[in-house]
Amino acid sequence: MARIGIIGGSGLYKIEGIKIKKEIELETPFGSPSDKFVLGELEAREVVFLPRHGVGHYISPSEINYRANIFGMKKLGVERIISVTACGSLKEELRPLDFVVVEQFVDRTNSGRKMTFFENGIVAHIEFSHPVCSELADVLYRTAKNLNIRVHRGKTYINMEGPAFSTLAESNLYRQWGIDVIGMTNLAEAKLSREAEICYASLAAVTDYDCWHPSHASVSIDMVIGNLQKNIKNAQRILIEAIKNIKPERTCACKDALKYAIITDKKLIPPKVKEDLEIIIGKYL
Repeated sequence: MARIGIIGGSGLYKIEGIKIKKEIELETPFGSPSDKFVLGELEAREVVFLPRHGVGHYISPSEINYRANIFGMKKLGVERIISVTACGSLKEELRPLDFVVVEQFVDRTNSGRKMTFFENGIVAHIEFSHPVCSELADVLYRTAKNLNIRVHRGKTYINMEGPAFSTLAESNLYRQWGIDVIGMTNLAEAKLSREAEICYASLAAVTDYDCWHPSHASVSIDMVIGNLQKNIKNAQRILIEAIKNIKPERTCACKDALKYAIITDKKLIPPKVKEDLEIIIGKYL
């Protein structure tokens, strides 16, 4: 049975209840991942856990090696990734300590972070109109609802660069655009997961109202971490129950995302690129 990947965000550096089998330190053609991968068992399913910022939170959102993280998941046999992340709310009804199952993304990064495996002699254009796996997102949403945890679906996440929080002008601009939540990490993971034909869904924990809200004139890291710590228990409850409800077989389009995406003539792909990307593109060559 294929493994389920879990990427932990701010405050989630381990999962309670996981039976750890081993920790795996690996290198990838794209460098080192954020930390060791923890291979374990949760609710009789094999899971692979990775703390996005490293244990102890020492990697900035702009410095995360997203390619190495997702490539490592692929190498370890992961077919689905659940991302747990902190976010700020841009809507009154999305309250701190709520959860949001993200549906769409808007990119406001500066392109400093690598978001594709396809370069240096190979080109692929994935279909990305619906950037998260609807099947996996459905499981997360239904699970949270069944646990009576306040959760929202069908929301848009704007991925800012960071590491500084928004200016008031930016926060108000994003609200005018109709954006729902704001964060610094999930878009790159979603793009790379799609390229790797891994299902991806984002479980976002609302930590604050960003800086637009009259009662939250400024956002401090203490506020973010404090609220996130309060939500860690619920995040773990959702993860444990969701994993029980994930069907072994995938029927979504994520598993065939590269079928028509690779544009480069196979004869022109450099041998080194073919070797590096074998676990991602091998079945198409």
